[in-house]
Amino acid sequence: MSRQALDWAAGDAPVSPAGGLRERKKRLMRQLLSDTATAMFLERGFDAVRVAEVAEACGVSEKTVFNYFPVKEALIMDRLEGTLAALGAGLADPAQPPVQAALMILERELADLTGMLAGQEQAGREQLGGGRQAIRRFGDLIRATPALRAYQAEMMEQSVFVATEVLAARTGMAADEPEPQIAARSLLGLWRVQADSLRKHLDSAPTSARLHELVTADVRRAAHLIEVGLRAYGERVAG
Repeated sequence: MSRQALDWAAGDAPVSPAGGLRERKKRLMRQLLSDTATAMFLERGFDAVRVAEVAEACGVSEKTVFNYFPVKEALIMDRLEGTLAALGAGLADPAQPPVQAALMILERELADLTGMLAGQEQAGREQLGGGRQAIRRFGDLIRATPALRAYQAEMMEQSVFVATEVLAARTGMAADEPEPQIAARSLLGLWRVQADSLRKHLDSAPTSARLHELVTADVRRAAHLIEVGLRAYGERVAG
C-alpha cells in the first residue's frame, strides 16, 4: 500500500516553485504506481502480474517503474522504506528514549490506517467492508506469497541492522556486542505486535477509533515489557 507523501520544510530556506512542482509530480507518480500495482496484485495475485503491465496501466515505461521501485516487491510494500528511514532518524535523537521513538513511528503508521477507515465511516460506507476488507486481503496476499514474505524479512533485517548501529553509537558500544543487537530486535518486534494486533481486532472492533485503541493498547503492553530493560541498558553503558 502506498504511503502518504509528507512535505518537509528545511528551516527558513525557500523552496523554488519548479523544484517543488517536480518533487510533487514524483510523489504523485510513485503513489500512482504503487496504488495501481497493489490493486492489480490483489485482484490477480502477485506472481500473475508483470511489472510491464503495471507500467502500461500507468502510461509509463517499465524502466520508469524501476526508477521509482528497485524491485517488484517494493511496489506493494513501499511503506517499509519509510519505516526504515524514520526509525534511523528517531533512534539517533539522543533526547528521545528508544522505545518512545519506536512508538511514535508506530502511532503515525496506525493513525494513517485508522484515519482512512474513519473517512469511510463518515461517508456512510459499510462499516466492516471496504477498507477493512482491503487491509485483510493485503495481509493475506503477503502471507500467501513467498517473494513478498522474503522481501519483508529482508527489509526487517535491514531495519535491525540500522537500529543496532544507531543504538550502539548512542551508547558508545560496538554494534557486534549483544546489548545493542537484542535491543534493536526487541524494538523491531513491536512492528510484528502491531500487525498481529491489527489482524486480531480488524473485524471485531465496531469503529476505527476503537480499533485504534485496541491495537495501541497491545503495542504499549509489549513496549512496557522491553522499556525497563532498554533503560537499564542505557544506564549500564552510561555508568
